[in-house]
Amino acid sequence: MLQSVNVEETVLLKKKILIVDDYPPTRQLIRDALSHAGDYEISEAENGAEAVDQCRWSTFDLVISDVMMPRMGGMELLNRLREMSPDTSVIMITAHPVVDLTVSAMKKGAVDFLKKPFNIESLLYKVKICLDEKELSEEAGPKQGGAEAKMTDKTKDLSVQRFIYDSFENIEGDSEYIYRKIVDLSMNIVDGEECALLLFDEEAGAFDKKILKSPDREAYETKTIPALQGVFRQVADEKRALMIHSTERPEIAPSLICAPLMIRSNVFGILCIRKKGHMEPFTEKDLNYIVSLTRRASLNLENLVLYESVYNNVLDTFKSLLTSIQVRDQYTEEHCSRVAVLSVKIAKAMHCVTREVESLKIAAMLHDIGKIAIPDKILLKPDRLTFEEFTIIKAHTEVGYRILQPILLLDEERNILLHHHERWDGKGYPAGLAGADIPFLSRILAVADSFDAMTNNRPYRSAMDIPAAVEEVKKNSGLQFDGRVVGAFLPLFP
Repeated sequence: MLQSVNVEETVLLKKKILIVDDYPPTRQLIRDALSHAGDYEISEAENGAEAVDQCRWSTFDLVISDVMMPRMGGMELLNRLREMSPDTSVIMITAHPVVDLTVSAMKKGAVDFLKKPFNIESLLYKVKICLDEKELSEEAGPKQGGAEAKMTDKTKDLSVQRFIYDSFENIEGDSEYIYRKIVDLSMNIVDGEECALLLFDEEAGAFDKKILKSPDREAYETKTIPALQGVFRQVADEKRALMIHSTERPEIAPSLICAPLMIRSNVFGILCIRKKGHMEPFTEKDLNYIVSLTRRASLNLENLVLYESVYNNVLDTFKSLLTSIQVRDQYTEEHCSRVAVLSVKIAKAMHCVTREVESLKIAAMLHDIGKIAIPDKILLKPDRLTFEEFTIIKAHTEVGYRILQPILLLDEERNILLHHHERWDGKGYPAGLAGADIPFLSRILAVADSFDAMTNNRPYRSAMDIPAAVEEVKKNSGLQFDGRVVGAFLPLFP
């Protein structure tokens, strides 16, 4: 049964965040980051006094405030918020964090601290954790005394664990992206200062540096990492995480966590993170967070490796089919390779995301695979095709679609391929789609395919020179081709 949702009720479900800073570019930076990361209701204030006025009329889930501001600073604002709205979470931002200030702010109720200039990922992490803690606390209900402290600790732990799980649940990207995500998350979660992700070559017994992060990268790479080889070896051999403090190893200040990345009980990497020097040593809870993160990330990487293996095997199979077409028609495979290159260039010029670029590249490589069903006498005919022969040629898009249909991994590529001969004016095939009804990536493929066909010799005609072909594409903008795609294509051939 269909249900209607009141717009006002939907707005009330949004988390409300107040940004307090006297520097407009900082407020805008935070607003943009939050708007991109989630569906929040965001307000702004120039100083503490203005923030207090807003808090009299509205309740906020989270306040992100600078410390040094005119009229009323962040510390005084924090005092007022504790009186007016004790359930509001507060993150303090300062360019000059000192221990006394941090402790004072925490005692007055600030849930976290952020140093300027801050990393956007760190900000978003702290915002997510704060809001999750608040939500879990509200679900648990009021507690008294020691029970309240235990519940606060438990909600913090649940928030972090949920954040780790969510961070990898729907993650997209290649292994390189996931490696960087592991490093960034681990540094945020346990306040790390230096972090390394190393890939383990078991046969060579070597640890290859994949990602290093440190304020002094050169010293970290040339001195620290070599000095920790014994620790890495112990983690790989024992297949378990280690936490080491300066009391055991004086050169480690204040402490270090090393955890294995594993696929099916085999260690393939090591995550090593050191605590910030001015902070307290790592705790057992920090160790548990890093272990949870490496296990969750390892599972994601295992799925990625399996997916890529199956994906590559499927592609190799279809590339073999293309090769069989090349035996009959050398133009087809070379044409598909060129079209793939040009399609990718257009897609990048149009700022397509990585996933779209990859799908388009594969669809372009396979876009003429349906020609395997076209008889040689038609495929290789040196003269112009009759109406009946052209009807048979046009079927290659649907044949290609059916060839790819059993492969769920190529669902998007299949649809791109099917519609790459549609026209913007609706006079194309196979479905006669027009305008925006044509899949966007099919429209890119249509331009790249047509341009390459025009600029290469065919049995029935000679190639056009590039300027003439570019002019032909331009002339058909808004008729055969999407004008936006043509607009991205033209600068590639100035």
